[in-house]
Amino acid sequence: MRHLTGFAPLATEYDGFIVDLWGVMHDGISPYDGAMDCLRRLQTAGKRVVLLSNAPRRASRVARGLRAMGIPDGCYNAVLTSGEATRMALLERTDPWIARLGRRVLHLGPEKDRNLIEGLDLDLAADPASADFVLNTGPNDDDGETGPEPYLPLLRHCAGLGLPMLCANPDLEIVRGGARIICAGLLARFYAQYGGEVRSIGKPYPEVYASVFAMLGVPLARVLAVGDALATDIAGAKVAGIASCWVLGGIHAELIGDNHALADAEAANAGLAPIATIPSFMW
Repeated sequence: MRHLTGFAPLATEYDGFIVDLWGVMHDGISPYDGAMDCLRRLQTAGKRVVLLSNAPRRASRVARGLRAMGIPDGCYNAVLTSGEATRMALLERTDPWIARLGRRVLHLGPEKDRNLIEGLDLDLAADPASADFVLNTGPNDDDGETGPEPYLPLLRHCAGLGLPMLCANPDLEIVRGGARIICAGLLARFYAQYGGEVRSIGKPYPEVYASVFAMLGVPLARVLAVGDALATDIAGAKVAGIASCWVLGGIHAELIGDNHALADAEAANAGLAPIATIPSFMW
């Protein structure tokens, strides 16, 4: 694993790039220094870039948020979210597991994420007893984002009823403006511990990568994934059969910092082998 100070050496080695958002492009509030410049240099070089996020919301809403941060559409070729992939799975229902979910959905998450199911042949259930399945997009506004405890009684109840859970964000936690907040993946982990059946869509699961590869349109040997989370970005690249670059300044920054020996050990312990690390997504 090479430990680089910037991204430029990798830009010449690949033609298609799958770039994570949270922890690579921004911290949930502002873009990181140099990240937008990296995207622009890749575009100028004629490279293909798809932004792939585990955000549990529509891709159009994420693109709108990027524009609000000052990251214009012209910096990349396409954006895909785990939320968009979840919506498509519910719309198409070609996957046997999803095809049997039923039509009455209990939504666990903030109201802003309900655009995932707007226009679909689904009815919102008022309570677990009237639901066919749970759509998990993460913590809601009322119960907070700092810990899972407020959600555990509902998770136990739904698991006891045998409701399958569709998780639209496999992330366990993210760092927003320096503060750690929980994500849908952590709630899904507790649900599984309570005996509930869970299906997650997004990184590191392979289904989400097929759409990305179609958007990139380059051979897999020429695709590089760029991400900050070992468990999702780097593990997902391994599952998808592509190379990866690990950005150390994101979710693992407190643990690893600039300790390259520790980075090597953490990757090896996880059974992962990114081709390189960079401190941040800077040229």
